[in-house]
Amino acid sequence: MSRKIIFLIQQHTNLLDVAGASQVFGEAKEYGIDLEIVFTSLETNIKSGVGLPLGKITNFSNINLSEGDILFIISTDIQYIMSDKYRVPHKFIEWIKNAYNNNVKICAICNGAFLLAKTGLLDGRKCTTHWKRTKELQTLFPKLDVQENVIFVEDTGIITSAGGTSGVDVSLHLLATLQNDYFAHKVARELVVYQRRNGSDAQLSILLESRNHMHKGIHKVQDFVQSNLHKKVNLNKLSGIANMSYRNFCRIFKKETDLTTIQYINMVRKDRINNLIKNKDLSRKQIANLVGLESERQVSRLIKSYS
Repeated sequence: MSRKIIFLIQQHTNLLDVAGASQVFGEAKEYGIDLEIVFTSLETNIKSGVGLPLGKITNFSNINLSEGDILFIISTDIQYIMSDKYRVPHKFIEWIKNAYNNNVKICAICNGAFLLAKTGLLDGRKCTTHWKRTKELQTLFPKLDVQENVIFVEDTGIITSAGGTSGVDVSLHLLATLQNDYFAHKVARELVVYQRRNGSDAQLSILLESRNHMHKGIHKVQDFVQSNLHKKVNLNKLSGIANMSYRNFCRIFKKETDLTTIQYINMVRKDRINNLIKNKDLSRKQIANLVGLESERQVSRLIKSYS
């Protein structure tokens, strides 16, 4: 059965938030993940914040949510949120609380956090919203623990995010959780998003941080390394994949990634090792073989060298 990704579209919705987040999952489907993308709303006929009619969208009460589904609450015009017209039906509050209790992950993009706060689900939780509205959110809902200057916050099954393109960051984060970092990278690259941000915008995964460039040949090499990490490294072969001379390849790789080729490969190895050691059925020797190393000692040395 497909996992459902549901987008709750509010009246006067922000088109960037809808398009960015939903397109990430649309591209993910092209790469083979089994997903069903669903759009729903609190009202019958929806217009975007810039006046684009979105037509009739299925009412939320007709959407059945299951464990493992993901519900996005998309932002709307802040003036609408602050107006007397902005009301949250009691039936919706029951619906979303039941969804949360049934292990549906809930994500509020930008000021979608205001709607989520009205349901009570953010009480006592860390959360965030657009940087212009964090103080308002905290003032209106004093039980919330509103975080400043972060891209997104995840707290016990609920994600809230900043504005702009943060919905893309949240969606890529979720893809990495559902699949892995490399899968998220492939989708990000398809969308020409070469730098994926995490919630605190702190240190990025080496798989993504080093991809913040547009050089096709170097990306081909990085793809090859990812897919063939268990094999012995041959720099001459890598330069051939990039269609460059050995010397030019080494120079361009360092210029584009700020790492030497060997540094990059070893940091990718460490990233893979950190995932593999979570599997208690794998010995250190097996892990070494899976990342192109010869011994347990090399695994330990690599972890210490890049700590």
